[in-house]
Amino acid sequence: MQAVTPSIIHNFNAGPSILPKEVMEQAAAAILNFNNSGLSILELGHRTPEFTAVMEEAKALVKELMKLDDHHQVLFLHGGASTQFMQVPMNLLDQKETAAYADTGVWSSKAIKEAKLFGKVDIVCSSKEKNYNCIPTDFAVPNDAKYFHITTNNTIYGTQWQRIPQTSNVMVADMSSDILSRELDFNAFGLIYAGAQKNIGPAGVNLLVVNEQILGKTKRNLPTMMDYRNHIAEGSMLNTPPVFAVYVCLLTLRWLKALGGVAAIEKINNEKAALLYDEIDSNDLFTTQVVKKDRSKMNVCFTMKDSHLEIPFLEYAKANGIVGIKGHRLAGGFRASLYNAMPISSVQYLVDLMRNFKQSAA
Repeated sequence: MQAVTPSIIHNFNAGPSILPKEVMEQAAAAILNFNNSGLSILELGHRTPEFTAVMEEAKALVKELMKLDDHHQVLFLHGGASTQFMQVPMNLLDQKETAAYADTGVWSSKAIKEAKLFGKVDIVCSSKEKNYNCIPTDFAVPNDAKYFHITTNNTIYGTQWQRIPQTSNVMVADMSSDILSRELDFNAFGLIYAGAQKNIGPAGVNLLVVNEQILGKTKRNLPTMMDYRNHIAEGSMLNTPPVFAVYVCLLTLRWLKALGGVAAIEKINNEKAALLYDEIDSNDLFTTQVVKKDRSKMNVCFTMKDSHLEIPFLEYAKANGIVGIKGHRLAGGFRASLYNAMPISSVQYLVDLMRNFKQSAA
């Protein structure tokens, strides 16, 4: 297994993760000179016409790509997705009301913990006893639940809701790791939130899409910065937004639109996932514990049948330009993240290395 000096680095990190090359080049240029203004994007006033145009175009592109109706508002907020674990129930749930949650992994369990600070929580389904290797089935959401919260994709254990549950309740979704990766009826959700650092842009900003009709229903007095309505009224400019992060999101959204939008990237994502899962299923050295119908197309989690070969494979992959495939500390094994910007050529390269490793280990 003689390694060669890699000329290209293939970045399979789970987040912060790969961005399109052209986006990074454009962002780098804007740090020195934004739109020939003579100013860096890092020093541009957030209330200047130049940056207001950035924010408005970014929001408009989200609405276009997700095909949102007039009731759904787009926000770019501080704090990342974890802040939304508490901000969602703070805005939607009164102390004596109940929210329904699906427990399908680490991030959903964190969301459940925070929601309990603001009201009652009914965990209507869980795959915890199965080490989160599947998406629960055969459950019912109580009609009186204020909303039903799901985490659409689970980065640590590699599962994904391939079909979104149909319910009369307000649907709330953490889409941090699969936002804009596949076509969905986004208008069917009352609220969607997503940390940017996987499919949208860099760490430091959170995308939120909310149907304004579900807001203002609680009796709770909300802090100014926690009330979604205030952010809507101020166009995500209630305070200084993360200017650079929003700009990179805009560049990524432009890239996605030019590629053909969500339908086009979904086709590519399906091809990437099929390529890697086919190798895992056919290569005698590798396996996955994830139930086949629930396999994530964003985070492919797998192990080696002989655990003694895991470190040698990691070293072999690293020596050949593969980074970021070590599994999460809670799950072990490997994790290859196939976010939107991951080219299929890199997935093929990983598959070829897996085949080569098998031959060398024989």
